[in-house]
Amino acid sequence: MGSKEMIAMLLAGGQGSRLGVLTSDVAKPAVAFGGKYRIIDFPLSNCINSGIDTVGVLTQYQPLALNSHIGIGTPWDLDRNNGGVSVLPPYEKSDNSEWYTGTANAIYQNLNYMEGYDPEYVLILSGDHIYKMDYEAMLDFHKQNQSDVTLAVLPVPMEEASRFGIVITDENHRISEFEEKPEHPRSNLASMGIYIFTWSVLKEALIALKDQSNCDFGKHIIPYCHKDGKRIFAYEFNGYWKDVGTLGSYWEANMELIDLIPEFNLYEEFWKIYTKQDKIEPQYIGSNANVSRAIIGAGDMIDGEVTGSVLGAGVIVEEGAVVKDSIIMKNTRICKGAYIEKSVIAEDCVIGEETKIGVGEFAESKLNSKVYAFDLAVVGEGSVIPAKVTIGKNTAIRGVTTDEDYPGAQLESGGYIIKAGEGE
Repeated sequence: MGSKEMIAMLLAGGQGSRLGVLTSDVAKPAVAFGGKYRIIDFPLSNCINSGIDTVGVLTQYQPLALNSHIGIGTPWDLDRNNGGVSVLPPYEKSDNSEWYTGTANAIYQNLNYMEGYDPEYVLILSGDHIYKMDYEAMLDFHKQNQSDVTLAVLPVPMEEASRFGIVITDENHRISEFEEKPEHPRSNLASMGIYIFTWSVLKEALIALKDQSNCDFGKHIIPYCHKDGKRIFAYEFNGYWKDVGTLGSYWEANMELIDLIPEFNLYEEFWKIYTKQDKIEPQYIGSNANVSRAIIGAGDMIDGEVTGSVLGAGVIVEEGAVVKDSIIMKNTRICKGAYIEKSVIAEDCVIGEETKIGVGEFAESKLNSKVYAFDLAVVGEGSVIPAKVTIGKNTAIRGVTTDEDYPGAQLESGGYIIKAGEGE
C-alpha cells in the first residue's frame, strides 16, 4: 500500500447517554441532525474537504445504523482502492469480546491498520461534534512548529471554562500545562478533542501505555507525551463548533439551522457536507398546509402546520396536525389533529390522532433530571403513541404504548414510559 502523509482515526463509539432514548438503539454519531444528515457526516465531510482520503471509523456501541450509513463511503467519495473509509469494530478475542475501554485503547487496538498506511501524521477525531474545520491548516501549523502533538483548542467564555479540559500556553502557542475541568481556570482555551500526532510519537505512547485501563487521550496519552518533554502545541480554532452532547444542545443546534442566515451554513458550495441520501422523491405540501421557518425532508407529505421545526425524510404530517419548534426524524407519522411542541421524535414513530405532546406545566423528570431537561419531550425510535393522549414536558417515551399506559389519558410532565424488552 502506498504510504499516506496523514490518515484520520474517527472515534465513533460513543453511547451518548445524555441523549437518553435517542441513543437507546443507535450510536450517538448516527443520530440524525438537521433533517437529512447524521452527526458523523460533519467530521467525515471535514476530512474530504481537507484532502484526507483515509479514515478509520472506530465503532463500538450499536454500530448497525452507523455501519449501514457509512457503507463503503461512496457519499463521501471515500470508496477508494488505497485508503478510503473503513469501519473498525473491536476485535473479537477468543475468551470474550474485548471492548474498547478508552479512546486511546481503541486506537491502540488498530495499530496494524495504521501501520499499513505508514503515515507521517495521524489525526484523531471524535464523532459527536458539529463543525467545519480545515484539518490541513492545522497540519501546516503542526509542521511549522515542529510539533509532536497539536491540540485544536477553542476559546470559550471564562465562566464556562471549568466545564472543559483547559490548556495553558506560552507566547509561541506551546502548551505548558493542562487543567482538567479546573475550578479556577487560568485560561479560556478549551481542548476540542481533535489531535494531530506525529506518527512515531503516537505509536510510542500507545505502546508504552497499552496496559493502562480505560486509556484515554486527554487523561493519559497527552500527559505522558508532555512528561516526556515532547513539543505540544495549541492550534486555535475560531469557527462554528457545537458539542451536541445533551438533548438541550442537540435541540438548539438543530433550531439554529432554521434561522434565515444560519451561523452554520450547511449549503455552502465550497465546503459541502456529504451524506447518504436514501430518498429521492420530492416533498409534497398540501393546499391546506402551512409551513414556515422549517427544514422539510425529501419525500415528506405535509397537510398540517409546521413551524420552527426540522423534519427528516419521509415524514408525514396529516391534516390539522401542528408541529412547532420540534425535531421529527425520518419516516415518522404525525396523525390528524395531533399537536407537537418542543419535542424530539426519533425515526419510525407513529403519533396518534389528536394527541398532544410537550404541553403543560414544568416538572422535573422522574427518570433522569440531568438528561430529560430543557422542557423537551423525547420519543425514542420506533415508538407508537395512541390517539387522544396528552404528554407533558421533560418526558421520555420508548416503545409501542397503548391507552393502558396513560392513566386518565395522560403522561404528566416529568413522567416516562419505557417498555421493557424494547432493545434494552
